[in-house]
Amino acid sequence: MALTYSEYLKIDGLLKLQEPRSDGPEHDEMLFIITHQVYELWFKQIIHEIDYLKLRLEAKETAPALNTFKRILTILKVLVAQLDILETMTPLEFLSFRERLETSSGFQSHQFRVLEYLLGNKSHQTLENFKKGTPLHRELDRRFRERSLWDSFLRYLANCGYDVPTFALQRDLTTSVDASEDIQTLLKSVYREDFLVASICERLVDLDEGMQEWRYRHLKMVERTIGNKQGTGGSTGVDYLKGTLFKPLFPDLWAIRNEF
Repeated sequence: MALTYSEYLKIDGLLKLQEPRSDGPEHDEMLFIITHQVYELWFKQIIHEIDYLKLRLEAKETAPALNTFKRILTILKVLVAQLDILETMTPLEFLSFRERLETSSGFQSHQFRVLEYLLGNKSHQTLENFKKGTPLHRELDRRFRERSLWDSFLRYLANCGYDVPTFALQRDLTTSVDASEDIQTLLKSVYREDFLVASICERLVDLDEGMQEWRYRHLKMVERTIGNKQGTGGSTGVDYLKGTLFKPLFPDLWAIRNEF
């Protein structure tokens, strides 16, 4: 029998994954569930793309790397646009089923933590929020200790013939990226001498800016929906989200803007 569309995409199983918990159920709970499930699917795809991007960079394959950046950045725009859909739900409509979330929260999304680690935003505290010995904790711990996209970019620069400082290539991979005047000096040379490699730098800036845009829009969506209430998973809600804003993933690429 020929393979069908439904069989290939597992549509029957996919459409059974939306299970509202509210009485009735409340009309808007379906929207909430579907939107967040779609977010998790896009997180999975972005992680898939960044893993591929790291390989392409470390192999000094500039053209495929640029194409992969384009795909990731396009997906990020979709993530931002999905917030427009959630914002069609009023605070009262969300309140009608919010208690059914109990202790669940987007704060517990392990895929978003993987994404943060891949982008170099690493914190022992976020790792400790997942129970040790579980498959999720083991996966996160592995991701926590592996090279970030920035580390792969530094290897790309080295493979392109640039004199990347040894301390940068051998840094502690479990720490977030810190600004470095030596790296900034190198990057200024890249921008002045090598348009193609500078294009990779600019795509990293685009990615950093895209993540900041998503964080800001997500914050405003939460604020207009629940105000300053505590998050369902025990987080401080809007206050926690505000603390994540305006922290660059790749600080050296922002610092050099003052130098041109």
